[in-house]
Amino acid sequence: MSPTRRPEIAAQEAWRAYRRLQLLVDAEVARDLERASGLSLPDHEVLAAVVEMAGGEHCIRVGRLTARMGWAHARLSRQLGRMERRGLIAREPCELDGRGDDVLLTDAGRDAYERAAPAHAASVERHLTGLLTPEQLDVLIGIEQTIADRR
Repeated sequence: MSPTRRPEIAAQEAWRAYRRLQLLVDAEVARDLERASGLSLPDHEVLAAVVEMAGGEHCIRVGRLTARMGWAHARLSRQLGRMERRGLIAREPCELDGRGDDVLLTDAGRDAYERAAPAHAASVERHLTGLLTPEQLDVLIGIEQTIADRR
């Protein structure tokens, strides 16, 4: 920060920079992903979270998925409905207690996720990680960890 710039101005500039970065990268990755696989960025985010959280089971409680993704329950529910209609996931009552739903990755969902993976990785590399130095990547990871640790 320059010695003449007030802290509140720097904070405003940092906020605007963060929002521009998020919007620019999300838009580019979403465009590439849609073109290559037909998946939207939210589709991919849900599929990735289910794969990562459920491991070999490919089944996860909606509540755990909501918490992991940081989305509002209503937003996730609408997204799951769209994905369910397209056959990417299925929702079933939880076998353990019947109080909530499990999200199950269908064969079509798993195939779509696996087909999208190379395009997604290439797009992230092209629009974000490949543009930054290793030091900048470390700073970005550190910033995320600082903020995530507060949750």
